[in-house]
Amino acid sequence: MCGENSSSLTPGFYILNGVPGLEAAHTWIALPFCFMYIIAVLGNCGLIYLIGHEEALHQPMYYFLALLSFTDVTLCTTTVPNMLCIFWFNFKEVDFNACLAQMFFVHMLTGMESGVLMLMALDRYVAICYPLHYSTIFTNPVITKAGLAIFLRGVLLILPFTFLTKRLPYCQGNFIPHTYCDHMSVAKVSCGNFKVNAIYGLMVALLIGVLDICCICVSYTMISRAVVSLSSADAHHKAFSTCTSHVCAIVITCVPAFFTFFAHCFGGRSIPHHIHITVANSYLLLPPTMNPIVYGVKTKQIQEGVIKFLLGDRLSLSKTNKS
Repeated sequence: MCGENSSSLTPGFYILNGVPGLEAAHTWIALPFCFMYIIAVLGNCGLIYLIGHEEALHQPMYYFLALLSFTDVTLCTTTVPNMLCIFWFNFKEVDFNACLAQMFFVHMLTGMESGVLMLMALDRYVAICYPLHYSTIFTNPVITKAGLAIFLRGVLLILPFTFLTKRLPYCQGNFIPHTYCDHMSVAKVSCGNFKVNAIYGLMVALLIGVLDICCICVSYTMISRAVVSLSSADAHHKAFSTCTSHVCAIVITCVPAFFTFFAHCFGGRSIPHHIHITVANSYLLLPPTMNPIVYGVKTKQIQEGVIKFLLGDRLSLSKTNKS
């Protein structure tokens, strides 16, 4: 039966099983996910609003941060509500086309996140190594074009995932042991040969992830060399402090991302499935949750903007009363 008309064997829906082996704990697993999602939405939306309305934050570094926040909040919104429905209400069915759409947005947005982090590293490189040319290099049109290029790169490279996955025959069930529709998790449900999917997925990982990481490493190598050449210890501290938040964001994003990638490619059955899925979920939730906190704690200008926003009315009222 699988051999006949195998190309037309497309399921009407998939069943997402959540975290296999931990079904009894789904209700409790959902609590930290829900808490982190609320923090991510409030933190990132607040950061976008603050950057848009605070004139002191109208700088390239903060424009890239706003783009990162938008990418983060969109990424977790494409997956977390669906996860919570699985964990709390046992709503496991997802339409085939909706699953492909979720798969596309998850991978496209993670690619965008990687690209924005790379742009932020280049921004810090120019700011520290070529401070006199910073304002002429990172103009608003350049920032817009760079953001658009990262978006188009993600769309063009990830769009083939949907066609490669849709062409596969599905004659051995529609059960996906995951909390969201991931490219290889969906492809592995197929009864056909998904070798092309695996090879193309590896190529995309190299073109996006590895290329961006290489650019980030080169940028910070040049930054380190420039900072070491500075004579003043105060200048050392000031230069490194401008990069601390970005380095934290890179670590928060890359550690679970690399674990998920290598687990898919080389982990096989040596890594328990529930650990693999939990780390994959943290890959989508941890950066959106932590990035606003890290930048809020480490960036003085954002702290001042928050204080001004919270106390602005009171300060203006007190000045009025004094006058």
